[in-house]
Amino acid sequence: MISKSTLRTQMRALRRQLAAESPDAADRAAAHLPAFPDCEVYGLYHPVGSELDPTPIRVAAAARALPVVVAREAALVFRRHEPGQPLVPDALGILAPGVAALEAWPDVVFTPVLAFDRRGGRLGQGGGHYDRTIAALRARKSVLVIGVAYAGQEVAEIPLEPHDERLDAILTETAYIPVR
Repeated sequence: MISKSTLRTQMRALRRQLAAESPDAADRAAAHLPAFPDCEVYGLYHPVGSELDPTPIRVAAAARALPVVVAREAALVFRRHEPGQPLVPDALGILAPGVAALEAWPDVVFTPVLAFDRRGGRLGQGGGHYDRTIAALRARKSVLVIGVAYAGQEVAEIPLEPHDERLDAILTETAYIPVR
């Protein structure tokens, strides 16, 4: 099996290509969202680089929060965010709500991925932020975790380690794929 490091390198290049080829992918992905039961908070993300932009999903979500990196080795903190509110760089320089925004514990989390498989395997950037965050959320309550990706980011199998958290579903520009 290919190493995570090698797979990350390959998938970053592929994701850049897919993003360039499908500028309308975010709108098409949002059209595949099922009707979720009402929940208190949807956890979304601010896209970085070629990540599939969840803005069309963010517009549809009534109560939303965005992740904030407060420390390199810590779980993410989600803070409430409404359209038009300012975003500031977090500890990694990613735009996020500032310290004045209220913290939230999302019921549904949309997470960016570099690669995914049909068993819920998720390959992220390698910092472990989402694995730590999902584990902390799942220890606290039931949470639905949805990977957001281009359909072309699917691979046969993600090499998983014991700390890796699985997705419950994947949302792409072509389908909503429930995993478990």
